[in-house]
Amino acid sequence: MEPARADVCSNTSCIFLSSSVALTMDSQSTPFPASQLTEHRLSNSCYQIQDEFLSVTLPVMYSLTFIIGLLSNALALWVFSCGVQRRTSITVYMKNLALSDLLLSLCLPFRITFQSKSEPLIFCNIIGAFFYLNMYISITFLSLISLNRYLKIIWPLQKFRIHTISCSTMASGVVWLVHTAFMLPFFFETRGKGPCDHKCFHFRSKSTTAAAFNMVAVATFFILLLLFLYFYSKIFAKLHRVSSVKAQQLNKRTSMRAIAKTFVVLIIFIVCFTPYHIVRIPYILAQVGAISSLPWKQGLHLANELVLCISALNSCLDPVIFFSCPAASRGLSSAPSRTEKETGTTSCFFH
Repeated sequence: MEPARADVCSNTSCIFLSSSVALTMDSQSTPFPASQLTEHRLSNSCYQIQDEFLSVTLPVMYSLTFIIGLLSNALALWVFSCGVQRRTSITVYMKNLALSDLLLSLCLPFRITFQSKSEPLIFCNIIGAFFYLNMYISITFLSLISLNRYLKIIWPLQKFRIHTISCSTMASGVVWLVHTAFMLPFFFETRGKGPCDHKCFHFRSKSTTAAAFNMVAVATFFILLLLFLYFYSKIFAKLHRVSSVKAQQLNKRTSMRAIAKTFVVLIIFIVCFTPYHIVRIPYILAQVGAISSLPWKQGLHLANELVLCISALNSCLDPVIFFSCPAASRGLSSAPSRTEKETGTTSCFFH
């Protein structure tokens, strides 16, 4: 019995030594056991969520947007301030729109510089909040311009207070104050302790309160989008009726010009802002942990940064609304004809 017992011990020792060698080899190739490595990678989402091609794409796109947006909006502001065109409610809104776009453009060099940096956090918060502040102010002024067009075209013979200089100036001031008050908490937002929370403009976790604020902004946008679609469907129907009168070929040409210039606002609004707010919904859910899949978070991070870059293009495209009117771009104002007054379809966007 003794030799057999010795053989068993010998076999056990061999098994133990083989296992030790295997573990030693694994430890040299992998810093963690398999289970711990999986847990480590799942907890360290920053290890998984990378900028990838964004590190090259975003600086190029933001640089072009910054140059074009800065020059075009500065020129628009100069024309509005020094031009001799008649001051109307539309020019008041457009001047504020150009100002918000100019301020947004000034944020872009900082977004390029601090894209994945971690310091200083207070500076990252200020730049990020200031960027979104001016983006939503632009959305609001585009909405006011569309409301103004809707009222003038659908009810051309009625006068509304919103068309007065004093009312439009007051409304512009309220827009700036309300949006600044809404965004103020984000200027001093505290960061969490997640693996990516130390980065400036990167996917990071959000508190439930911050996520709720973001969802309110998204919901507000889609309400405005529905109003836009309603306004422009009515405008199109009205202008189509005017242009379909065969005996009034002059009106037909005028209406076609007016409808093309009027719909520039709708096109810019949809192209620049709708993709961002569609992506924003699952992105916010991922920030609060409702979506926990790392591949989904990676995809949402890339998609969010790309559509945010598209929304920044709005600062370049908004001046098209102004410069599409040749008379206004020369600092002049063409008087509308009698027929245009009756239909509300003016050849120059700024009446």
